[in-house]
Amino acid sequence: MTLPGAVIEESLFAPFVQDDRPLKLARSLNLPFHNLGLFRLALTHRSVLHEWATVDTDQPLPHSNERLEFLGDAYLGMIVAEELFHRAPDAQEGELTSWRVSLVRAERLVTWAREIKLGPYLYLGSGERITEGARDRMLAGAFEALIGAIALDSGLEAARDFVLRFVDRDLAEVLARKEHANPKGQLQELLQERFRIGPTYRIIHLEGPDHARLFTSEARLFEHPLGEGDGASKRDAEQAAARNALSRIMDGKSDTLAYLTSLVGTHNDPRNASEAAGAPGRDESSDQGNPSDFSDEESGQQGERA
Repeated sequence: MTLPGAVIEESLFAPFVQDDRPLKLARSLNLPFHNLGLFRLALTHRSVLHEWATVDTDQPLPHSNERLEFLGDAYLGMIVAEELFHRAPDAQEGELTSWRVSLVRAERLVTWAREIKLGPYLYLGSGERITEGARDRMLAGAFEALIGAIALDSGLEAARDFVLRFVDRDLAEVLARKEHANPKGQLQELLQERFRIGPTYRIIHLEGPDHARLFTSEARLFEHPLGEGDGASKRDAEQAAARNALSRIMDGKSDTLAYLTSLVGTHNDPRNASEAAGAPGRDESSDQGNPSDFSDEESGQQGERA
């Protein structure tokens, strides 16, 4: 069923472009369609609007796909969240959030967009130099816009069926991902998703001779400790601290998320809270001295980086 207000007349694009890209895309993906104008809108990047604006016509300029991208992003998150809710009934909220973030991250959307060869269908400005990073953002945005177009054209169930083509395949890999794979990356994803800011790490203890150092690192958000861990280098200690933080959060043994939610909730912008509580990203001192004194060279693993 087409949702109210979802009709985009093809005549809106007539003075600017007349081709069968939306039709070819819908057919190549075996998608039902009622209003090809929605699909054309989903393929319209804002860079092309500058060129279309030079066309001599009294007809108003179409929008770019950004509104559909906004809608598709919301539908994608909802579909993935519901799927995870049903498929992992024993998972804690922190685990579900981490998995959802992994499934809807931009890099994965770019991969999905390339699988369906979405790039050649896009309407892009020809006069601009497009970097690889910019092209990836265009692909991720267009993929979300396509989800929005499908939902408006054929309903949420059609959008769900489309999204699950990709999620069904990738979900097993995401669910099977172990905490030790990249705990720092997982903790970063989780906190960025929730608070739009990542953790910091500081060395709180150092012991042993130069050739056999043992570092103890603490993961923090604002001034709130998340977890601790030991390692033969700063990098290993930070990974261990992140693993400990994830374990505490996901097992429900920590009030970290509730505490930080209440802290951030008192500010309009999480960055405002960081000013009062200690901004992540800066060098921090510890009770054992300045962390800068604890170089990677001291671990016997010169050149290793987090």
